Amino acid sequence: MLIVEWIGFGVLVLLAAVGFLILRRALFIRAGGTIRLSVRTSVSVPERGWSNGLGRFVGPELRWYRIFSFALRPKRTLTRAGLVIISRRTPAGQESFSLPADWVILRCSWPTQEPIEIAMAETTVTGFLSWLESAPPGEVATRRSGRSFER
Repeated sequence: MLIVEWIGFGVLVLLAAVGFLILRRALFIRAGGTIRLSVRTSVSVPERGWSNGLGRFVGPELRWYRIFSFALRPKRTLTRAGLVIISRRTPAGQESFSLPADWVILRCSWPTQEPIEIAMAETTVTGFLSWLESAPPGEVATRRSGRSFER
């Protein structure tokens, strides 16, 4: 009987974890300004290292949360200040298995940081570029001294 109790406890913990992940995602989506966004977390192996998540626009920041994480804080934060899109391409090779076919990969850079790649749906790129180009009055002069992509 002891084994059955441990199995029941394990199933209960697993269901609680899955329920928390679903609730966490629902809260992020409910707040608005949320997009599906993948970030290439490792650049050591070409075409690999993509991690799925949700991006949430909050003022001058795009906060990225991993899909399968219990953290309530963003894993990475992308700011408009000094951000430049270097190139745009479609998934190729191994990337086509981890990213949907209609997604676009954007290679971004900052003056003081190494480039990073993000991927999103082609229909979302327009909104992302609009967010990138828009800034409140007075922010244009201070954009170059802002924070960059951080962990």
